[in-house]
Amino acid sequence: MASGPADKSEPYIPLAGLARDGWSKDGKATATCYCGAVQLIISLDGVVNTFVCNCADCRKITASMFASNFTVKDSHFEHTRGKDRLKTFSQSQTIASGKAMTNYFCENCGTLMYRVGERFPGVSILRIGTVDDFSLHESTLRPREEHWTKDRVCWFTGVQGVEETFEAQAPGRKPRPAM
Repeated sequence: MASGPADKSEPYIPLAGLARDGWSKDGKATATCYCGAVQLIISLDGVVNTFVCNCADCRKITASMFASNFTVKDSHFEHTRGKDRLKTFSQSQTIASGKAMTNYFCENCGTLMYRVGERFPGVSILRIGTVDDFSLHESTLRPREEHWTKDRVCWFTGVQGVEETFEAQAPGRKPRPAM
């Protein structure tokens, strides 16, 4: 099985999905869906928080046991292509706050590119795995928090070295200030 370079400070953009134009430089990086139809550019100085979430919605929407997320100021990401290829699904019935969460998916491959929550104006929630430079997954985007630990599966002991954990998401909690 191939692994990334030993020097995690250098960009590492592996063959993952169909896009071949991902990049990372000068404090910016691309995030691309699996088929390559949708691509974003993220200014990393706009990253507000990085976290793993074990809530029921994140488990269901990612078809996994948790989601690896980061929040970024809306002013710090842009669509380079495929904005018109995004489909949305919005609901509030299963969201703990009762506020709507809108999900933006690639219409072709189904990749969840980001979520926008009524409760969090001015920021969007992106999936760490969509960022093309995998070295950023282990550095700038490494999760600093773990949410909804009460819903964590028993065979996963949690993210090692996180700064904070939350049994659930407190109703009044606001996003962290910018890093």
